[in-house]
Amino acid sequence: MSTSPNISFVLHDVARLLRKRFEQRSRASGLTRAQWQVLSYLSRQEGIHQTKLADLIEIMPITLARLLDKMEARGFIERRPDPADRRAWLIYLTPKAHPLIEVMRGNGQKTREEAFVDLSADAQQQLLQTLCLIKSNLLEACAQPAVDQEKVHV
Repeated sequence: MSTSPNISFVLHDVARLLRKRFEQRSRASGLTRAQWQVLSYLSRQEGIHQTKLADLIEIMPITLARLLDKMEARGFIERRPDPADRRAWLIYLTPKAHPLIEVMRGNGQKTREEAFVDLSADAQQQLLQTLCLIKSNLLEACAQPAVDQEKVHV
């Protein structure tokens, strides 16, 4: 039996710890992780459809609708009707959200700096390239039906 770490568990732990550290830094803002995610996606794709945003964040549309209600009430986002589809809403940041995005980016940078202590710039770049390749491989694999090698009966 192998005693070396399992890559899947290590990746999961690293992602969890990055989120945890980011949340520790961001606690003072009063925003939840899901709200930070919304701000992050909107900072890159303003005017996105509400349903597309739910897909990107991987939450149910009704859950996103409640989240957006809270963020709209606090003045961080606004919904605008889609001129091409009167049933759909497009989501935009308000000027009040922009300072929060700068805080978020700063907290993200500080978190990455802590995570990459003692890792050279070349090693960081190699890690990023490797993870991007793994992600690409998995996206391609997930587009295909899974083939069960063994059926496990519980």
